[in-house]
Parts: sequence; structure tokens; C-alpha cells
Amino acid sequence: MKRNKQWIIILGTSLLLLLAGCGNSPENKNGEENSDIKTQEKTDVSAHEGHHKSGSGVVPENLKEAENPAYKVGSQAIIEADHMEGMKGAEATITGAYDTIAYTVTYKPTTGGEEVKNHKWVIQEEIKNADEAPLEPGTEVVLEADHMEGMKGATATIDSAEKTTVYMVDFVPTTGGEEIKNHKWVTESELSPVD
Repeated sequence: MKRNKQWIIILGTSLLLLLAGCGNSPENKNGEENSDIKTQEKTDVSAHEGHHKSGSGVVPENLKEAENPAYKVGSQAIIEADHMEGMKGAEATITGAYDTIAYTVTYKPTTGGEEVKNHKWVIQEEIKNADEAPLEPGTEVVLEADHMEGMKGATATIDSAEKTTVYMVDFVPTTGGEEIKNHKWVTESELSPVD
């Protein structure tokens, strides 16, 4: 009986982690070991388990399709990003390719809970009242993106900006489970060709 209670506690804790929210794994560009970054990475991977599993495929009206994307709609690519568990190394089918500005943002979910730091990615067209000019790091904005619970309407700070092609993708996680459809967003640098 005691063992059953332990399993219930373990499963309950796992479920809470799955519902935690979404973050992103920061990268140490110099290749140096940094215990703060390693700790943050572990936290962010757990937080990403709560990421919405599939999207509607609806994109902002003013989002421009990429004229000549490296990965064409319908083609396959390998995901190099690790926004969520089971993503890195998964084979993806490209369902959309768009030219825009992609941002990492830090925001406090409207539903409460911990601040989400360096979330990848929110695009220019998902920021309230954004024109075509890139936003500078440190700019405070309101998110129109609805990738996960508590994101839409949240006040966010721009952490970084990158003019790029972003992709919407379908993939089956390397950890198993159901196919994730219309995941938003993966940048061109986060994909590699299928061998």
C-alpha cells in the first residue's frame, strides 16, 4: 500500500511539471560551462513539457509566406532546437514557411505563475501594435501570440531579435507519444536537412 502511495506522489509531481508552462534553453555561445545555465536548462526543459502540443495552423493575416525558403512546405527536416522535450532530433514535416522577425521574450503569464524567460519564438506579427520596424531588446510589448495558456495579452520584454524565415512544423517527439501538429515556431537555423 505504501508503494502505491509513492507512485501516486511521483505521478502527481510529474503531472504538475507537465502543466508548468514554457521556457527555452539558453545557449552558452562561448562553449563555456556555466552551472547557472545548466540549472536553467533543466528548469526550462521541465517547463516546456507544458507547451501546447498542437496548434490550429492559423497564422496572422499580415504574415508573409517565404518566397524561397530553405525548407519548402511539405518537405522534411531534422529539428535541432530543444524548445520542449522530445523535439531535438525529431524529423519534422514543414507545414508553413514565413519571412519575419523572430523574438525571444520574457513574460509573466496572464494566468499567474512564474515568469517565463527567453521564450522562443514570438514573431513580429504576434506583437500588439508592432509595425514593420524591428523592436530593440528591452522594449516592453503586449503579446498577441496564443501558443500556450497565459501568453495572449501578457506584457513581455524583448530579449533578442532575429530577421529570419520561421517554420511551422509537424513532428513526432523522439520520446514517443502523439504527433505534434502546427508547432509555432522553429527558425531556419534550428533545422537541418534529412540525410
